[in-house]
Amino acid sequence: MNSDARPGELGAFLKARRAELSPATVGLPADTSRRRVSGLRREEVARLAAISTDYYTRLEQGRIQASAPVLDALVRVLHLDDDQRTYLLDLAGRPAARTPRRTSQRVRPGLRRLLDDLGATPAVVLGRRMDVLAWNPLAAALVTDFSKIPARRRNYIRLVFTDPGIRDLYADWENVAHTCVAQLRMEAARNPADPRLAALVGELSVQDADFRRWWAAHHVAVRGVGTKTLRHPVVGDLTLDWDTLATTTDPDQQLVVWSAEPGTPSHDALRILASWTDAAVPSRPAGGATAATLEP
Repeated sequence: MNSDARPGELGAFLKARRAELSPATVGLPADTSRRRVSGLRREEVARLAAISTDYYTRLEQGRIQASAPVLDALVRVLHLDDDQRTYLLDLAGRPAARTPRRTSQRVRPGLRRLLDDLGATPAVVLGRRMDVLAWNPLAAALVTDFSKIPARRRNYIRLVFTDPGIRDLYADWENVAHTCVAQLRMEAARNPADPRLAALVGELSVQDADFRRWWAAHHVAVRGVGTKTLRHPVVGDLTLDWDTLATTTDPDQQLVVWSAEPGTPSHDALRILASWTDAAVPSRPAGGATAATLEP
């Protein structure tokens, strides 16, 4: 068996995905008998994937490794999206999971310059495990004062689950938090030997029942784009678009920016917050970013 494969996690992921599908979803005839399991049965998945029930059972139990054609069939049968397919292949050891780097994370110069130039746009740089590596003053005014958080605990998903102010900030906190868990689950597949990621998962699993439940569901996602509604204590409600910008030289560092449609109340509120932020930090150039170095 490929040494990079993690059959136990692969089996749990397959089980979670088939539990979300109904026979009607995959084109099977209606079943009037009492079903002992939610979603699809193992034999139904096996039949749709053109493999034996015994083969699929052993695969889900972690006793065998799936071939590439079988994995492709399961992607089709379980209606996996691109992120879930990538996660499935990582768990199966195809391709091999990346070896986590042990170097300290420093903000890349190009991202730092972007932060310096974004005086009217809230922006942060996220690293591995969603560690907050750098931010500009407007991001601190919008989300939280990251400088008051010890560097080794300055992690976005930890703040989402443990900081009451951030829970109140997001109008749809549950969706935001669930997406963070799915993004962290994807990173865990790519860097399974990262001890700090394992410690973070353990910490949040103990502290929060929602995190524990969502982590066990094996949903996956990557950082991309979206829209969030924030209930800011100073400027009121804002509807902001967020975008993630990654560099090809270091995909572990990503710039996340929030913006609002020009001419909207949210855009005006963001400009007001930016002007107040500039007035509150006269010794720092407008847009001046704050950065930190995190140990591996």
